[in-house]
Amino acid sequence: MNANRPEFSRVVSLAQLGSEPFHQEIAATEAEREALARRFDLIALDRLAAEVELIRQGAYFILLRASFEAAFAQSCVVTLDPVEGMMAANFALRYGPPDTESEDGADEDPAFEPLAGDFIDIGEAVAQEFSLALPNFPRSPGAVVEIEEPPRDAGPFAALARLTGPAAR
Repeated sequence: MNANRPEFSRVVSLAQLGSEPFHQEIAATEAEREALARRFDLIALDRLAAEVELIRQGAYFILLRASFEAAFAQSCVVTLDPVEGMMAANFALRYGPPDTESEDGADEDPAFEPLAGDFIDIGEAVAQEFSLALPNFPRSPGAVVEIEEPPRDAGPFAALARLTGPAAR
């Protein structure tokens, strides 16, 4: 695999886009899913598929709308056991020349993505949005974090007292 090419690359040339919306269904192959699982620190990525639509908006802008489905497994943050997950999500991105991004681009809906050439990689867009939607702290059902409670009479400075007390010297 080319080191500069994303794991799940589906390039659409801007020259293909006319006045009618462009539709494409994409699905990651087994090798692509394995590479994405490594990239996103997943135990497994069993499915990643999307329906993507590109719509020209004037001479310089393109709207990408997509819906994707994924099935995956992550490690529980407490037990490290596998945690199975499934998701379905929608997103939109607005592509355009880099110099047209507004100063307050963070408030835009859909998010702005600068065009880096004469193509859009719809596979990489789906992969990035999938990674953003993944649970940050997956937990197995019943996983419990045991926290040692400090003695009630210790007060808020008990830890400091242990550092500055006679035993610390």
